Amino acid sequence: MMTSKEIRQAFLDFFASKGHTPVPSAPMVVKNDPTLMFTNAGMNQFKDWFLGNSAPRWKRVCDSQKCLRVSGKHNDLEEVGHDSYHHTMFEMLGNWSFGDYCKTEAIDWAWELLTEVSKSDPAILYATVFEGSKEDGTSLDTEARDAWLKHLPEDHILTGNKHDNFWEMGDTGPCGPCSEIHVDLRSEQEKAKLPGRELVNKSDPLVIEIWNIVFMQYERKADGHLELLPNKNVDTGMGFERLCMVLQGKTSNYDTDVFTGMIARIEALSGHKYHESEKTEVAMRVIADHIRAISFSIADGQLPGNVKAGYVIRRILRRAVRYGFTFLDLKEPFLCALVSQLVDDMGRFYPELAAQQTLVEKVIREEEMAFLRTLDRGIKMMDDLMAKAAATKQIGGADAFVLYDTYGFPIDLSELIAAENGYTIDLDGFQAELAKQKERARNAGAVENGDWVEFAHCDDVEFSGYDTTEIEGAVLTRHRTVKAKGKTLYQLVFDRTPFYGEMGGEVGDSGVIVSDSGEKIAIVDTIKENNLTIHIAERIPSDCSESFTLTVDGARRKKIAANHTATHLLDQALREILGTHVEQKGSYVCDKYLRFDFSHFEKMTPEQIRATEKRVNQLVRENHPLCEKRDATMDEAKGMGAIALFGEKYGERVRVVKFGDSVELCGGCHASATGNIGLFKIVSESAIAAGVRRIEAVTGEEAEKMVDLMADTLTAARALFNNAPDLTQALQKMMQENEQFKKQAEALAKEKARALKEYLLGRAQEKDGCKLAVVEGEQDAAMLRSAALLLQKESEKFILAAAYLSDGKPQLLLMYSQDLVDAGKDAVKVIKEAAKRIQGGGGGQAGLATAGGRNADGLKEALEILKAQA
Repeated sequence: MMTSKEIRQAFLDFFASKGHTPVPSAPMVVKNDPTLMFTNAGMNQFKDWFLGNSAPRWKRVCDSQKCLRVSGKHNDLEEVGHDSYHHTMFEMLGNWSFGDYCKTEAIDWAWELLTEVSKSDPAILYATVFEGSKEDGTSLDTEARDAWLKHLPEDHILTGNKHDNFWEMGDTGPCGPCSEIHVDLRSEQEKAKLPGRELVNKSDPLVIEIWNIVFMQYERKADGHLELLPNKNVDTGMGFERLCMVLQGKTSNYDTDVFTGMIARIEALSGHKYHESEKTEVAMRVIADHIRAISFSIADGQLPGNVKAGYVIRRILRRAVRYGFTFLDLKEPFLCALVSQLVDDMGRFYPELAAQQTLVEKVIREEEMAFLRTLDRGIKMMDDLMAKAAATKQIGGADAFVLYDTYGFPIDLSELIAAENGYTIDLDGFQAELAKQKERARNAGAVENGDWVEFAHCDDVEFSGYDTTEIEGAVLTRHRTVKAKGKTLYQLVFDRTPFYGEMGGEVGDSGVIVSDSGEKIAIVDTIKENNLTIHIAERIPSDCSESFTLTVDGARRKKIAANHTATHLLDQALREILGTHVEQKGSYVCDKYLRFDFSHFEKMTPEQIRATEKRVNQLVRENHPLCEKRDATMDEAKGMGAIALFGEKYGERVRVVKFGDSVELCGGCHASATGNIGLFKIVSESAIAAGVRRIEAVTGEEAEKMVDLMADTLTAARALFNNAPDLTQALQKMMQENEQFKKQAEALAKEKARALKEYLLGRAQEKDGCKLAVVEGEQDAAMLRSAALLLQKESEKFILAAAYLSDGKPQLLLMYSQDLVDAGKDAVKVIKEAAKRIQGGGGGQAGLATAGGRNADGLKEALEILKAQA
């Protein structure tokens, strides 16, 4: 029996023998594509080739791609764990043709791999082909059907509709018919009762799709119609975990060696057995799946957070913790202890996981601890909600939604707790609140893209921005309209440009374009999307056929470039001062400031921050010139000692940027020499996750402004101390004097409180066997409370009732001596009733309660209530 590692390698070797170039998996976290947060299919990294934005580097490619499907169109999250074959993170084995072979070869090779190389039984295989669509004007895919008839009997070839057999990248873009391969893993007895063809695409756990072969031959336009692509492409994707299930003779992905090691580790940690019950099976499947998605996402640079991709990862992590907490009695962090097993299972093929194991473990542990605290708080809040709903035994949907939305408490856990206590939850009300939230999110993020209007074809946009900020004679190749948040903008693409599109943490350029006829249009931003440099403007040119002069805002670019170069110097300084374990985990560079995230497991000391700042400024003064190699191979870059970032996808050719001993792979804009940075000042150092710190800093003019502000503040402070030569000494003296004054004031306040206590004792009157003191008029609230506490401790059968003004605001106070509290008196109950008269509320303890309000006219009536209850 082949192991999973052997199965993966056999796939890659087979397609390499058919002329395909094996390529590494792209990071699971997507950058520079606003339509995706995560890689959800093997074709994502080749999207710009499919779109025609750049020429394919190879005609044939194969790989094993890390994928994540938990949001948007492809969302399998809630099914994961409850069946045997859905996953969040999974591997997709794929082979591609870019304008080379098409349907016949793709189908023939799929058949050869499955039946001849992998030795799958042909009798368990079924194929589906597209039946056509009247709506789109397409017909039965006879070419694919004829190709399958060479290998399968006719009753094993089925037709499918648009839902099952027409693949689309999104609402617009490349698309085409597909042919799926399904396997029937049922027993011979079950097959005899019902043929597999009756169960294809019917959600049977043992009759499942393992391979989808997509024939990219159309482009879906914004109005919905299809147009033929100039080149026909093939895009295939086979579920690695499902293939392992088939070839290892299992009926569940979780019974293959992809997962058995992890499940055994979970059994050891929890003390429960996998097949102990249905609940433990589901919980262990959820955890075994989710730890992969969480760990690979963090290794690829996506930390858990509260928005967008970060929130998705946090949600997956919390789902795993919740299943362990509820069904496996795991009340302490446990996911972090599973990372080492994942490294054993997958670290050899994906070395980024092993390289960042410590960071991944620390981030997961901190997230687990935070969520366990949330669970504890949520359980207590559920107790309050059940007390509130004691009469109906139903918790309101709005209340359950607040618990879910504001506090992150899972709704199904709320349901479980409610059911255990004989309660239900108004799920219709909850779903209504959830729908409102989703609608708000959709409206906030809704973007409507028009079709590209093409004027000239261009395989690759030539970027000249490293050498110049202005070019003449640029040709507008395409434009489109984009509507977002009620505003209409226009996206323009030129055949060449000096404008840098936002990428790698560096913001996009702004500037102007001027047509040959003199029309001037502002470029407000520049973005990079699927290998296109897109210029954002508020209008399109009147005549798109003209040539254009493109001019970047040079002053702004210089500031951005200086800040970007400063991040490289900062990286070098941190590695020198803190250690070589420091790795960049993200950055943001604009014209105003820079932000640099890095791995380090403790707060930097003031001395380390000062040393880092000094080292960067030393490198600035040394005025190291920019040395770059723009077309280096990865081997050449490694030979130069270049630092590559985890989570970045690098091509065959890379740009190496060198300033002295700082050598990095980088595509951004930089200063021509470090001296152009001017001055570097660190603004702050803080934690953003376990093991990840953040430095914010400024350079040049912004750094000068910061120094000027600090100097002005120091001058103003000195002036307050009569321009004392030693400000620190003057401040220390003032603090010492203030401490003495504070002690004197506290002693005086105690004396006054004791005097007030004696005064109240002296004017108290007998009432029902107790002494009652009444206070009215304008009073010092703090002083009165201190006297009340003394009376409570030192008196017996004593009551203090006060209805007074403090700083013009109505206040109430009721105090019972301890013996009266022991006899059943409760000041809180009385004060709450009296507080209604002054339009306020109150609280405290049985022996001493206070209240504040808004209606001073009600003080007399409130006092009568206090006295009557005394």
